[in-house]
Amino acid sequence: MAAVFDSLPKRVTVVEVGPRDGLQNERVLIPTDVKVRFVDALSDAGLPAIEVTSFVSPNAIPQLADAEDVLSAIARKPGVRYPVLVPNERGFERALAAGAHEIAVFTAASETFNKHNINATIAESIERFKPVVAGAKKHDMRVRGYVSTCFGCPYEGPIKPAAVLDVVTKLLTLGVDEISIGDTIGVATPRQVAELCALLLKKIDAGRLALHLHDTRGTALANIVAGLQSGVAIFDSSAGGLGGCPYAPGAAGNVATEDLIYMLNGMGIETGVSLDKVVRASALLAAQLDHPLTSKYYQAAIGKT
Repeated sequence: MAAVFDSLPKRVTVVEVGPRDGLQNERVLIPTDVKVRFVDALSDAGLPAIEVTSFVSPNAIPQLADAEDVLSAIARKPGVRYPVLVPNERGFERALAAGAHEIAVFTAASETFNKHNINATIAESIERFKPVVAGAKKHDMRVRGYVSTCFGCPYEGPIKPAAVLDVVTKLLTLGVDEISIGDTIGVATPRQVAELCALLLKKIDAGRLALHLHDTRGTALANIVAGLQSGVAIFDSSAGGLGGCPYAPGAAGNVATEDLIYMLNGMGIETGVSLDKVVRASALLAAQLDHPLTSKYYQAAIGKT
C-alpha cells in the first residue's frame, strides 16, 4: 500500500480561491475590511497563492464591487501570489491600476454555459483574451486561465474531453502560464478525472495544470486523489468550503481548503499551509454569513461534530 503513495507528488500547491470564487455567490454583502482581514489571515496561514477578487462589472457581481479597495488594502506577504480575475480589457486596466501583479481569465468548455456566464461564445472569449494576455505579458504579469464545466454543464450535460482539450490548446497558444480545469457543477468522478488528466498532460506539463473541483456530489476529495495519481500537484480550494457559481444552478461550494489540507497532511504530502490558521481565517468570515460553512474539518474543529 505504501508504494501507491510513494508515487504521488511530494508537495502540492494549494491555490486559495475563497476571497473571489468563494464570496461571489454569497447573499450577504461582506464588508471590505472583513475581506481584507480574511485575505491577510489566509496569507498568515501560509497559502502560496490567494485569489483576492474579481474586476468584473460591479453590476454583474455586487459582492466584488470593492475590488480596488480590497486589493490595495491587503498586506502582501513576500513569496505569496495574489492573482485577480479579469473578464476583458477594461477589467485588466482596472486591475493594473489597482496594483495587480497576476491575473486570471476565464472561459468554459461548454458553449451554452459560456454564453450564460460571460455572454460570449468560446471563440469570442478567446478573442477577448488576446489583448488582455498581451498586456499582461508586457507588464511581466503571470496569467492563469480557467476552463469551467470541464466534466459537465448544467445546460448541455456531459462534456467530451476533446472539447476541453480544444479550449486548453487555444489558451496555451495565447500564452497563458497555468490552466485550471473546473468541475463547476461537481459531477466528476475519479475515473473521469484520471482520463481527462491523461489526455491533457499530453499537451501541457503537469507543473502548469491545476484542478478546480466542486463538492456538489461529495466526490471532490476522491477526484483530487485521482489527480494526484495522474501527476497533478496544483489544486484550487476555498476556505470553509465557500463558493458556487451564479450561472450554475445547484452547484455547491469548492472543495474546502481545510478538508484538502487535512487529507494531504495525512498522506504525507507537504503544502506549507497551517491547518489551524486556515480554520481561524474561515471563522472570521463565518461570523458574517447567514449560513454555516460546509467544511467537514472546520465543523469538527469548532465542535460541531
